[in-house]
Amino acid sequence: MDINKIQEYLPHRYPFLLVDRVLEIKPGEKIIAIKNVTMNEWFFQGHFPGRPVMPGVLIVEAMAQAGGILVLEQIKEAKGKVIYFMTIDAVKFRKPVVPGDTLRFEIIPIKLKGNIAKLHGDAYVGDEKVAEADMMAMLSEK
Repeated sequence: MDINKIQEYLPHRYPFLLVDRVLEIKPGEKIIAIKNVTMNEWFFQGHFPGRPVMPGVLIVEAMAQAGGILVLEQIKEAKGKVIYFMTIDAVKFRKPVVPGDTLRFEIIPIKLKGNIAKLHGDAYVGDEKVAEADMMAMLSEK
């Protein structure tokens, strides 16, 4: 799934669209997506000058965006709806993400009931896990 297709699912746009490509999607099972982290990212200007590090909250947001695509793809009647964060739990940051890294998100659904989805996400650079989180989201009208 390229960026044009991603924009059909997510309402986010620059500078807050944090998923560049979906490599694999199996509704009900998993999504694998990537974010190419470059020095041109808006947040590196202040986080941190001379030692650029991607803010952890944006890594979690990117995982949530990938999870949103998974949920919206799984629920066919969700077309035209949006998905909102409800909770974020068990977040762990294991290693800084810096310019030149390619973040790979692997998100799996834990539970989907009605308009509520519970997901688990892992973020990797190469084979090394850099972050993880449990997330809950709600499907809603725009």
